[in-house]
Formats: sequence, structure tokens, C-alpha cells
Amino acid sequence: MAVIALASTNGAPGVSTTCLGLALAWPRPVLLLEADPRGLSALMTGWFQGARPYEKGLVELALSSLAPADALREVMLPFEGTQASFVTGLRTHTQATTLRGQWEPVAQALAELDAEGMDVIVDAGALGYPGSPDPVLASADVTLLTVRSSLPALGGARPWADVAVRESLWRNPGLLVVGEKRPYTGGEIAASLSLPLMAQVAWDPKGAEFYSQGVRQSDSFETSKYVRSLNAAVATLQTELAHRRSLEVRV
Repeated sequence: MAVIALASTNGAPGVSTTCLGLALAWPRPVLLLEADPRGLSALMTGWFQGARPYEKGLVELALSSLAPADALREVMLPFEGTQASFVTGLRTHTQATTLRGQWEPVAQALAELDAEGMDVIVDAGALGYPGSPDPVLASADVTLLTVRSSLPALGGARPWADVAVRESLWRNPGLLVVGEKRPYTGGEIAASLSLPLMAQVAWDPKGAEFYSQGVRQSDSFETSKYVRSLNAAVATLQTELAHRRSLEVRV
């Protein structure tokens, strides 16, 4: 169906946690690609709690002699018991130079997965760093600037939002708000940044620890505010993507 990319501008708004939550809630086969150029593998240190040995990932993808689409399939690993797979990100920021010139073919390979019936969620991390997956952000079906609702968060996001709109950096830019009404609503944030609000995730640090640190939760977790918000975000994004695809078909 689609390639969805999430990125942030400052602080820690929860991009990696949200990407993992969306991937595990996704109702179709989906790939989670860790593409943060800072070398922060939230999966290895968080979800897997440092207990899973590194096997293969983004660096092996970049260095592979295979065609990009074939190399991507070679480095994909499954989340056991789900329809989701993942590609592990960089282990250190010094590896970001390895990706120089590689993001364009990777973006094309992700589009091929889309054509084969697998969706893709890209954790692009923080914007503005060397090795940032700019071609992926530019070509994704939806690119979500992920922000919290505080004034400092909006202050940091506004310059990037302005550039994204003015220079058409991304094919379909939008907002994902983590924790609205702290103090601003999603609508106020969208109006301030001149970007459409496409999804929201609840502010629930304890619930988020299930994804960010692999912390066990109570039996009621699946009906918690946090999980409900992830499921709602998935439904909203799928509706938005289906609408955009229908418009493209008509054209």
C-alpha cells in the first residue's frame, strides 16, 4: 500500500517508539526500516533489551553487491509471531558515511516492496544530520514530521515545516503529534506549522515503555490509552493513504 516515513527536528518526540508501535499494530505485512543517521538502534537497545546479537542490517544493505531490492530482502528480519519485519539501523554515527549515495536506490527498493504488497514504515530519526535518508523522505507516500505539543517542540519544528512547504521537500508532508494538549491541540499545531494533521499518539510514558524498552505491561495494556491511540493512528493513516492512492488513479 505505501511507504510512510517519520522524522523529528529536536528533542525526543518518540519517533522510534511510534514507528515500532505502528509496525506491530499494522494489519498488513510491513517492514520497519531503522534509518536514523545518528546510529541509534532503538530496536536493539530497547525492544530487544540488548539481548539479541547483531546479525545484519543497514550497513550490509549499503555494502551489498546485490541489486538494492534483493539486498533489502537479504537483510530483513522477522518480528516473530507477527506480519512485521525489520532492518536494523546503524550501530554508530560514524557508519553514516557508508550510506552516502545509497539512499536513492534504497528508496526505489522500498517502492518495489510497496508494489509487492508490503508496506514500509521508516524511522528517519532526527533531520539535518549527515547521512539522513533525504531521498526516502522525499519520495515516501507520506512523510510525517513528528512533534510534541510544547512550545519548544513547535519552535524547533517550525523552520523545517517552513522549508518542507516552501521548497516542496517531501511528496506528501504531514504531522504526527505525540501528546496533544500539552498544551496545544493537534489543530492548533497544524495551523501553526501549515501542515495537515494526519495522526496523533497519546502521551503515556509508561505505556510507551513496552515499545521503547521492552518493559512488560499488565493484561489491560492492549486496551490502554496508548495502544488505542496507535490503533487509531494506523486506521487514520490507512484511510489517508487509500484516499491519496484513489486520487492518483483518477489522474
